[in-house]
Amino acid sequence: MREAVDAAKKRVADLHDELPRWELVVWTAGNVSERVKGVDGHPDVLVIKPSGVSYDELDAEAMVVTDLKGELIEGTRNPSSDTAAHAYVYEHMPEVNGVVHTHSTYATAWAARGEEIPCVLTMMGDEFGGAIPVGPFAIIGDDSIGRGIVETLSGHRSRAVLMKNHGPFTIGKDAKDAVKAAVLLEEVARTVHISRQLGDPVAIPQQYVDSLFDRYQNVYGQH
Repeated sequence: MREAVDAAKKRVADLHDELPRWELVVWTAGNVSERVKGVDGHPDVLVIKPSGVSYDELDAEAMVVTDLKGELIEGTRNPSSDTAAHAYVYEHMPEVNGVVHTHSTYATAWAARGEEIPCVLTMMGDEFGGAIPVGPFAIIGDDSIGRGIVETLSGHRSRAVLMKNHGPFTIGKDAKDAVKAAVLLEEVARTVHISRQLGDPVAIPQQYVDSLFDRYQNVYGQH
């Protein structure tokens, strides 16, 4: 368990570098977490960054560890203010092992309107299996955001949700997968926004969305 937690700290610290690199966050906003599965009788835990710490200070030693109630069990700093949301997702979505939150500009602009991003790009069919849904408005600091994420994404093919008036959250099979979803979410949010400035985007028929999703998830890439 010790080795697994230490490896996760290194991965999560490195993945935090991807958020400013892809211009998904400013200042200290945003966070990446990863679930560490319990072994030898230990319960699952999560690794996440501390609250309000600059990205250039985030290394493996800076990461904190909490249980799936969001209670600190390792580290010297307060966990991210979104920890309770991440913990709730892990507790109620056992297939999820990575969660990312950003305030990326275009995805957050859609969240501010409380409007889903329609599936008008093959990339959206590939990665998200359809439109990007909107989650309810929720207050930061407790598990309200986590409840909204779970309610919105449970049974949904999308790995991204736009929490109303707040911003995007993405989930994945691990933290890297969730970061990838966050990067692609911002790309489609920007592209669809520009498309709407030019006219009315054309929706992709559902049967083609299904085909795109199946191909990308099961055929594309190396196996």
